[in-house]
Parts: sequence; C-alpha cells; structure tokens
Amino acid sequence: MPSNAGTTRLVIVESPAKAKTISGYLGPGYVVEASFGHVRDLPRNAADVPAKYKGESWARLGVDVDNGFHALYVVSADRRQQISKLVKLAKEVDEIFLATDEDREGEAIAWHLVETLKPKVPVKRMVFHEITKPAIQAAVANPREIDRDLVDAQEARRILDRLYGYEVSPVLWKKVMPKLSAGRVQSVATRIVVERERQRMAFRTAEYWDILATLAVADAGEGPRNFNATLLALNGDRIATGKDFEPTTGRVRAGAGVVHLDEGGARGLAARLEGRPFTVTRVEEKPYRRRPYAPFITSTLQQEAARKLRLSSQQTMRTAQRLYENGYITYMRTDSVNLSETAISAARRQIVELYGERSVPPEPRRYTGKVKNAQEAHEAIRPAGDNFRTPGEVAKELSAEEFKLYELIWRRTIASQMTDAVGSSVSVRIRAVSTSQEEADFGATGKTITDPGFLRAYVESSDDENAEAEDAERRLPTLVKDQPLTADELAAQGHHTQPPSRYTEASLVKALEELGIGRPSTYASIMQTIQDRGYVTKRGQAMIPTFLAFAVIGLMERHYPRLIDYDFTASMENELDEIAGGDHAAVDFLTAFYFGSSNGAGDQDIARSGGLKKLVTEDLSEIDARSVNSIPLFTDEDGREVVVRVGRYGPYLQRAVPGETPAAPPQGEEASPQGDRAPIPEGLAPDELTPEKVHELFLGGSGERKLGDDPATGEPIVLKSGRYGPYVSSGERKSSLLRSQTPDSLSLDEALRLLSLPRLVGVAPDGVEVFANNGRYGPYVKQGEEFRSLESEEQMFTVTLDEALALLAAPKTRGRRAAAPPLREMGVDPLTEKPLVIKDGRFGPYVTDGEFNASLRRGQTPEALSIEEASEMLADKRAKGPAPRKKAAAKKAPAKKATATKKTAAASKSTAAKKTTTAKATAARKATPAKKAAPKKAAARPAQE
Repeated sequence: MPSNAGTTRLVIVESPAKAKTISGYLGPGYVVEASFGHVRDLPRNAADVPAKYKGESWARLGVDVDNGFHALYVVSADRRQQISKLVKLAKEVDEIFLATDEDREGEAIAWHLVETLKPKVPVKRMVFHEITKPAIQAAVANPREIDRDLVDAQEARRILDRLYGYEVSPVLWKKVMPKLSAGRVQSVATRIVVERERQRMAFRTAEYWDILATLAVADAGEGPRNFNATLLALNGDRIATGKDFEPTTGRVRAGAGVVHLDEGGARGLAARLEGRPFTVTRVEEKPYRRRPYAPFITSTLQQEAARKLRLSSQQTMRTAQRLYENGYITYMRTDSVNLSETAISAARRQIVELYGERSVPPEPRRYTGKVKNAQEAHEAIRPAGDNFRTPGEVAKELSAEEFKLYELIWRRTIASQMTDAVGSSVSVRIRAVSTSQEEADFGATGKTITDPGFLRAYVESSDDENAEAEDAERRLPTLVKDQPLTADELAAQGHHTQPPSRYTEASLVKALEELGIGRPSTYASIMQTIQDRGYVTKRGQAMIPTFLAFAVIGLMERHYPRLIDYDFTASMENELDEIAGGDHAAVDFLTAFYFGSSNGAGDQDIARSGGLKKLVTEDLSEIDARSVNSIPLFTDEDGREVVVRVGRYGPYLQRAVPGETPAAPPQGEEASPQGDRAPIPEGLAPDELTPEKVHELFLGGSGERKLGDDPATGEPIVLKSGRYGPYVSSGERKSSLLRSQTPDSLSLDEALRLLSLPRLVGVAPDGVEVFANNGRYGPYVKQGEEFRSLESEEQMFTVTLDEALALLAAPKTRGRRAAAPPLREMGVDPLTEKPLVIKDGRFGPYVTDGEFNASLRRGQTPEALSIEEASEMLADKRAKGPAPRKKAAAKKAPAKKATATKKTAAASKSTAAKKTTTAKATAARKATPAKKAAPKKAAARPAQE
C-alpha cells in the first residue's frame, strides 16, 4: 500500500516477527520496527531508581503515593538500545503509526512510546485484530488517537498490583520465609488451589453398592438384544449414590431418604432376584438437541488445549502468539465470542464446501459472552483472513505444535456456525419382585444421534476423564411398557465416593474466569507464577499446593482476608473497567485502596480498616510467625496434636500434647526424625498425610525405623530419612540406599550389606588395597588413586580381586563411556512424534527426545513421570532454545612491570573492559543482519497481577 508521495511513515509494533509480516504488506514508504514489548515500567529494584529519586521515601515503591500516585517509569536496560534506534528513526520520518496490540496493555505500550520517544511529527494509533494484508491496510487507512481511558485503566492496574505486591510481600518475608511474593490475582489463585486441597484432606470416603443387571429381550428385531440397567430404587426408596454422602464424615446426608446398600445387602438382593421376571414399567423418549460451542476466547482455548493437546497455559499462549504474528489466527488475548460478518461468511462457505449445505443453519449464529467483567472489544480467536485456510493447507508451514493448535481453532470456529446435533434420548424403568417380595426398580438410558451436525467437526473435551463424549451413542432395544425381560446376569457392584478433583491449569483458569478475576492477558503468567514461587507443584496435569502455600494463605486469611476475597478481587476488576470506560477516576480508586480515605470509590471494608498501608504496618505485630507456619492435621490416639511446620529447609511434622511447646530445631538445622519431629518426603501431597502415613513417617517408612542390631557390634541399625534421601546408620557408619532399594521393603540383611561398604576386595600384589564402593556416579572399584566403574550395583558385593585388578589394569575409556541402557522407554512424544526415553545422567535422571534434554524436577520419578509431563518439559526446553556455549577464558595478559602503580593497573583494566564491551556490542550489531536467524522475541509482558 503506497504512502502519500514523499511521505515516510514509521510503524511501531511489539515484536520482530510481527514487524516482518506487516512490512511485507505495506511496501515502500513505510519503515516497520519493533518495540520488543513494554519499553518502560516501574523500577524493579533500587538499582533501577534514577539517582535524583533515590532519597525519596516512595522510591522503593516507584509510586509517589502522596502526590496523586504519580508513577516513576524507567526504560528497561535491555530496551535502551532499541529505544535509541526508534528515537533516531522518529527524527527521519514524517509520521508515526503505533501498531501495538489492541488491548489495554497494547494501548499503554503505545502511550509509553510517545512519552519516551517525544516525537516532533504527528502520531496516530492503528489497531487490527489479525495480521492479513486487508486488515493492515484498513488499519492504516483508519487510524485513531490513543485512548487515554484505556491507558489510565492499565496504569491503575499496574500501580495497584505494585502497591499490593510491594506492601504485602515483605510481611511474608518476615513471618513465613524470605523471597516470597503476594499478588492481587496470584494470591487468590493460590487460595483456590489450597481450598480444594483442604477439601480433599477433610474428605472421608464412603462405600455404597448397587446391582448391574444384564437384561435381554426375546425378540429384539434390528436393535441389540442385551442391555445393562442399574438398580435405582428398592420398595420405592432411592438407592444411595455418591452425592448422598457427607464428604467430611462419609455418612449419608441427614434427610436424604435413601437406602444405603452394603456389600452383603447388594449380594443378598441380587440372589433373591435371580430367576425372577423383569418387566418394563415406563418408556420415555425425548428429542435430543445440542447447540454448537461458541468460538474460542483466551480461557477456553487454554482449557481445550490442555485437555486435548496436554499443553500448559504458557505453551498454549506461546504457540498462539506465533500463529498470530505470522498471520494464521486473530489476536489471541480476548474474552469476546463475537465473529465478524466476514468471518461468519468465510466459515459458512467452508462448511458448505466440506460438509454440504445441510450442515449450515438458515441464519448465521451469534454468540453472547458469559464471562464476568468481559471488556475486550475485538473478535473471538479464529483463523485469520476472509477465506479460512484448512489445516491441510497450512500443515507444511507449521511445526507440529502449531499445526495442532491451529487445527483446534479452525475446527472450533467452523463448528460454531454449523447445525445442531439432533437425535433422540430414551429413559426406561424396569421392575422385578424378589423372592422376599421386594420391589426393585432398575433404570437404563439410551441416546441415538440421527444428525451429528457440528459434531462432525468438533467435540469438546471434559475435565472429567470418565465423562462420556458428546458424540457417543448408547443404543437400547426397542422397548414398550409391560414388555417382559430376562436377566442374564445380576452383579453386585461396589463403589467408593471420591474426593473433589484437584485443579488443572485449565480448570483453574475456568474458575478464575467464572469468578471475574484476572484477564485474558494474565492467566498464563499467573499459572506459571504460582508454580515458580513454590506455591503449587504439578503431578501430571493436577495442581498440588505445597505446605508453603498453606502457610501463606493461612496468614492472609487470618490477617488480610479482604485481600484474598473473591468478590473483592472481582470488584476491583469492575472498578478498573469503569476507569477504562471513563466513568471513574483512577486516583480516587487508588486512594481508597491504599489510604482508606473513601469518597464513594474503592472497597468500603478496606477503607474502614484504614487502607492497605495501615493494614500491613500497624497490625504487623499481631501476626504470630509460629502460628501461621503451623498447619494442624489431627490429634493422634495419644492425645498429641500433629501439625506440619513450614521450616527454613522445608516442611516437617511435629507432635505434642496440647499446652506443651516442643523445642524447635536448632538454628541452621533441619528437623530430624527423632522424638516429636519427622521430615516430610518430597513429592508427598498434603492430602496424603493420613494418620497412617504420619505414623509411618514418625516410626518407619521414610522416617526413622530400627531394623535390628548388628550381630558383630551389637549396635542398633536404624533406617533414617535425610536431606539427600533415605540411609542406614549404625554407630559411626552410614550408607545411602541403592537406587534399586526402597525404605519400605529394606531388610536387616540388606542394611548390613550397605554398611559393609566400602568393601575391601583384597590386596593387590604391590601391597595396595582394592575397594569396591558406591559413589555419586555409581558403583566403582578403587586402588590408590585409580578408579574404574562397575556395570551394576550388585558387583560391589561380588566382584573378585582378579576381576577388579583386570578392570584397573585396562586403560581408561577416552571420552564418554558406553551409554547405559535407558531407565525407561516412554513412547512417542504427542507433539513431535519422536521417541522419548528417560536416562540417568551425571546430575540425575532426565528425559530426552534425542535432541533436547530436560532434567526431572524435584519430586518427579522415572517410574511416575507421564508422557504428557515429559512432552511439556521438552517443549519448554525447545521454546528456550539451546543453551549458549561458554566461551573459553581469555588468556591472561603478561604481567606488568613491578614498577607499575596500582592506579595505573586499575585504569588499564577499566579501559580494557570498555574496549571489550564495545567490541562485543559492535560484533553483535554486525552479526544481526548477517544470518537469517529466528527473530528476537518480544519480551513477555510483566506479570501485572
């Protein structure tokens, strides 16, 4: 698109990839350059604060709270070079177009660019929701001004989150542990996960039984002859199911009015029904209809990508970002389910081409968003362009991960404009009378889909892995009232109630969205933040809170409950929306929150308490650190309270009679499994600390357990759990367990073998002793300073002197020794289709696809690691790229003459350093255009919440 004759325009976007794509659409007369994301932000630490502000009382916050919450913005160190380039370009053009993203963050970046570049030429704002040639040309032709209301809302959000984080986090440092953090949304997200774990810890399972009957019809016609029916009622009273039990007691809910069958009752009833006639008492048939799902928004895309592709929220957003920047999909941060008229037309055309005219409804479908506080105005996430490209058309252009996500978005978009799935559902009731004259009512349901409609293109997944797919059919024979049936089999079935499922990233995003907390642009960063802070770990897809999270949330609930209240956090989103709409002043909102001086703005409870500032300073002395770091579990049979203490070196168990205060571990030491303390093994989830497990930790298993006495010395042999894993101890002797051994099954004989290490194999002819032992890199034999590896741990106890001497006489293997067999072959990576194996490396087990390696994290074991976890770990490694190689150390310069003064030497050293830095910078600049390397990524936006 040519510009006006002689006019040069600078278009500034956020990322280099986007700049490259857009540049191809604009042609000559346009210079397209990237800002690399945010160009300014509040200072991260004292070093970022400019010298003239260092003496200010508010410099720590980066916000002058006493003067209208004026924010101190500084240009990031890694952006200064790019800003200099943009300043230079701004002086050489006639017009500037700010083409940052079409949301509050993008609007704020545009404003920061104006404030930083201070251009002397006209500045316009251009927005688009997809990177296609028509969209870019339309954006250039229809620019607008920067929306200051959106900027104010984003700035208020950033300041609010800075005040929250910088004022509350120090409380956690003092009362729980250093280097912790609190955040307006991250703390609420952590609370949601902790509350679910508390429900699981309080859960008491219940057992209930029913009967599954396999029934047959005499003349089935064309339909099936057999079908299953489940016992629903006995003598008119409903049979108890899982929903009828109290989760905290395991007892039937009061007033439920149900029959609770146990195993004996179910088996006895089944026996009494054996051979009895069964009769159909009711048949109800209804039409079945299912409407399509709305197109994707950010949260639903993350949820479905997690369910179907096993991608984390961050993986999903990284992949979607690449698809957007390269022109394959529309903007991926949105809570709008709207499709443009152009998109609807494109979808309907493609449905006709692929599925026929009968699959298109007479009228286009319109969707209304159900997201609380929805505020982004652009479209849902869909394929870009006026004519959607099918997955087959883009397959060769995309990576495996990009292709799968594109296909997911394409299918969802197409399905949203297709016809309903229709069919019929039937419900049948059947009765039999036992030999004891008990009336037993059984039920069965069926579903037949006559026209799958949109289900041809897309079927949504469920968080419940046992849930039936929506396109699944259950066919029943044709049945009529009073029809006789025969029972081929009557099987009593036992069931146990299940605790509420743990959150996954997908279901946690859904919960936050339903509560109206957070925004599309922040969900992925929040998921990552609560894991990086040590508040949540992942086991497969499940998110498990740590005891550190329990301590932090416990402190917040007791002393700052309003700050993690769901409604309060959502109300702040409402007020930020009002600021964005120009209906509210940001200063009033921040004043009410921070100082508590409310003039109709802000939360009244916070205002009455004196605001955040008073809350975290004057009430600090009321917080008892020992109390908040103690998580009560239960009282044992001896009347001792068992609690989890969150200590400096991790959580540990402690028990004492109420009223007593057990001594804390000595300063600088860990809790040891002696008396009233026992360590908690890594990877143990809070709900797994049952009374039985706690007893085991105190007396056995992974705690301390006496295995017996050494017959040679008479000293006790004790199994212990230490910081580096389980070990056996007897007197001064200690030995770690072998990789093939587990604490639960370790015997006294095995412990004696371990304590025999290092084992004297014999004395060589030269008089030097030869030993076999276990080391950091596995079993080995040693003679003097010579070491040779053994092939197996068992050889430490069986290798003979001749065999050891032969190993020691052989030359050392140059380079790497022969590769050991993998610890486990996992199968094929669902993303790359490469085989994955787990190997044992120098620093422990790691998973590899032959190109990238990822070490197993703390708490993960080769046996328990799932293929999805392994795939995710390697995807993260691929996203980061190969680790930079270390440069060889520079040769030292010859020593100066002894007469050189220290001052001269220091000056020379400084000059050399400057030259080196300049040379590196010059080399980097020269190298940049030389290669067609992957474009430099725009820095991730800072986690604002």
